[in-house]
Amino acid sequence: MSLSRIARRPRAGLLGCIHQQLFLNPSSLPGGADTRPMSRVPYRRPGEPKDNRPPWKRIKFDFAKGVEGVGRQMMLLKKELLDPLVGPEGKPMLEHMLEQNRVVWEFRGPECLEQWSVSSDREIGGQSEAYLKLGRNDNTCLLYGSLNAAPPRDGETRYSGYCTLRSKQRLCSFDRKTHFDWTSFNTLHLRVRGDGRPWMINLAPENYFSHQKDDIYSYFLYTRGGPYWQDVKIPFSKFFLGHRGRIQDDQHHLWLDKINTIGFTLGDKVDGPFQLEIDFIGVCKDYAHTEEFAYEKYKRNPEV
Repeated sequence: MSLSRIARRPRAGLLGCIHQQLFLNPSSLPGGADTRPMSRVPYRRPGEPKDNRPPWKRIKFDFAKGVEGVGRQMMLLKKELLDPLVGPEGKPMLEHMLEQNRVVWEFRGPECLEQWSVSSDREIGGQSEAYLKLGRNDNTCLLYGSLNAAPPRDGETRYSGYCTLRSKQRLCSFDRKTHFDWTSFNTLHLRVRGDGRPWMINLAPENYFSHQKDDIYSYFLYTRGGPYWQDVKIPFSKFFLGHRGRIQDDQHHLWLDKINTIGFTLGDKVDGPFQLEIDFIGVCKDYAHTEEFAYEKYKRNPEV
């Protein structure tokens, strides 16, 4: 389009003309342009291989699995409707009121490992490795691997060296989220056997606002190493609030009515092999512990 034609157009239609010539007719650009439609590309972390498959090839269609999934969801819905008729969480009321100990996770078969997911910095191009398997006699869970704190050479990542074991989100019928209600308990009880490395225990509660989706409550787990098991009891009042790895100034106690997941993170910057064996994870009621929250709560003064 010549300058004289642009000058003769009305002012209101000048931008529309340029938009029509440049975007609706890309061939008018100098040297030509790619006429393929532009689509939003999902975010790909550094080191993650690119998926060049067409979108219709990423969808898995299986009629048999669909029918099986519907039957499984109906069974979950039936259990969800009948359990409240017996009592809270399907237990009689008297048993629920007098309950002092509850085993939430135990590892007594291969199906128990399906409730957990393992991740490491290999997802972002790191060199750490983490694996999960059943222990001896198929009665425990063994998390093992190798930690490497060397960051990937992608020009973006500066810190690396972590391995994580995390429970999957608890789901009810038709893949709706459900939560653990631990309001009747005040202590986390674990039976573990480690190699002397320090771990971080992370509890992820259900949040009500989108900017709190990365909030987790953490506390330390110090393993002794050696062949002996150790029973660890950590009061929930000891867990402190963090957001994306940073401890928050505005601390408040953990709400136990909606707990989503629990996780174990290793990131002590010591390269080499590691292992953590877990017998069970549960909660208990310690009547000798009366502390509500172990840390100072900062409150704003409205007069200032």
